[in-house]
Amino acid sequence: MVSIDGLAVEFGGTTLFSNVSFVINEKDRIALMGKNGAGKSTLLKILAGVRKPTRGTVSAPKDCVVAYLPQHLMTEDGRTVFEETAQAFSHIHDMQAEIDRLNEELTTRTDYESDSYMQLIEQVAALSEKFYAIDATNYEEDVEKALLGLGFVREDFNRPTSDFSGGWRMRIELAKLLLQKPDVLLLDEPTNHLDIESIGWLEEFLIDSGKAVVVISHDRRFVDRITTRTIEVTMGRIYDYKVNYTKYLQLRAERREQQQKAYDEQQKYIAETKEFIERFKGTYSKTHQVQDRVKKLENLELLEVDEEDTSALRLKFPPSPRSGNYPVIMEQVGKAYGEKTIFKNASLTIERGDKVAFVGKNGEGKSTLVKCIMNEIDHDGTLTIGHNVQIGYFAQNQASLMDENLTVFQTIDDVAKGDIRNKIRDLLGAFMFGSNEDSMKKVKVLSGGERVRLSMIKLLLEPVNLLILDEPTNHLDLKTKDILKQALADFDGTLIVVSHDRDFLDGLVTKVYEFGNQRVREHLCGINEFLETKKMENLQELERK
Repeated sequence: MVSIDGLAVEFGGTTLFSNVSFVINEKDRIALMGKNGAGKSTLLKILAGVRKPTRGTVSAPKDCVVAYLPQHLMTEDGRTVFEETAQAFSHIHDMQAEIDRLNEELTTRTDYESDSYMQLIEQVAALSEKFYAIDATNYEEDVEKALLGLGFVREDFNRPTSDFSGGWRMRIELAKLLLQKPDVLLLDEPTNHLDIESIGWLEEFLIDSGKAVVVISHDRRFVDRITTRTIEVTMGRIYDYKVNYTKYLQLRAERREQQQKAYDEQQKYIAETKEFIERFKGTYSKTHQVQDRVKKLENLELLEVDEEDTSALRLKFPPSPRSGNYPVIMEQVGKAYGEKTIFKNASLTIERGDKVAFVGKNGEGKSTLVKCIMNEIDHDGTLTIGHNVQIGYFAQNQASLMDENLTVFQTIDDVAKGDIRNKIRDLLGAFMFGSNEDSMKKVKVLSGGERVRLSMIKLLLEPVNLLILDEPTNHLDLKTKDILKQALADFDGTLIVVSHDRDFLDGLVTKVYEFGNQRVREHLCGINEFLETKKMENLQELERK
């Protein structure tokens, strides 16, 4: 359906990738994989037509509709949520207006026998046939379904888009794309701003739509669930696997093993050949053999081994100072803004060493309760922080609190103590600041995602006994998330994590606090058991209704 042939991208003397060719077939659901900086987002932009390659072509049938959700959006204000989402159908209104215009022209013209008049009739007929083939009769119902599925409530429909954060605007844009019913959907990190229930809805939508999807995502469970094919971008080329992510990891490990074996054999051959040339280069009787081997070395195509998997790197938090038995105790805690109650009567006790998740739809109070614990906002009820509790706090805005004039290396060097100082380079590499050039960048030139990763490293180095992380994985790739997850699993203090990333929470937390309907409910189980329970509850509620 979409054919990619000989793509190359070069800039500043560097080749990002070259000679990339593959075909996107109908119903393909493809995950684009590779480490940060490998060129995944660039490739997606080329497929979307928003960026030109240095060489190569992307071709598709004339009537093929390609829709693209970028990672960062520039949204316009001025419409309500419903009106903005309904822009997905603006092309239908444009077609109707064009048909009306052409019909008006037909009624005013009198050159009935002319070629141009006949062409006009054909144009109206073709456009009308196309217009009436589109089932737009229930478009308002479709808009409503998409918005509700992505976490909006009916009261939001008539609110201006300017009332909403970037994450919610991303959902509006995603709803618009899905409603266009494109033939190919290109999604760059679509789950970053979705809660667990909305991710579940999106998964079902993408699987049921039967359309082609190409997605970049660091949500392993999401990728595993929806994709049937994995294309890895690495070291300037691609590998195409007709399997999901988990199976791809196995095949990739096997491929690397074979590459390593072939590489080692070639290096051995090169060493032996050089030794032969060196030993006999002055020997007359061996001149022909020496020249033959020199030629063979010159013509030898050197083998490469794909980039090393750094997920073996283990990071450890410093030992936690001992806190009291109950770092956080809440009794009847609530928060309201004017008439709007976020949650009320929350009573919960977090014990030393607990690892708990705050989950629920966006806007139900997860981050609000974190701010209450941090004493950033006032609240109803009693909230007690235990004896000798030292809090390490990560929120998205933490990234903006760093000294902008320091370099990346200096930022970490200032807080590193003890043995970890010898591993600063490894630590920076694990969080994608691997090159010398990256580590010498000043904080003020870093992107939002880079700042988030840098503030995460800082947190890893501080001796605390209560860690509170609000959406820590949004800008981390899969390997880095694995490194962080292992470090948190080994952490000997208490952990509260707000996250919609099921794979990250799986095996990490043993208690789940669910936020919804102005309540905070405790579930004494891990995230998978919680989700299974939720499905049963939803089915029972459905039956009761």
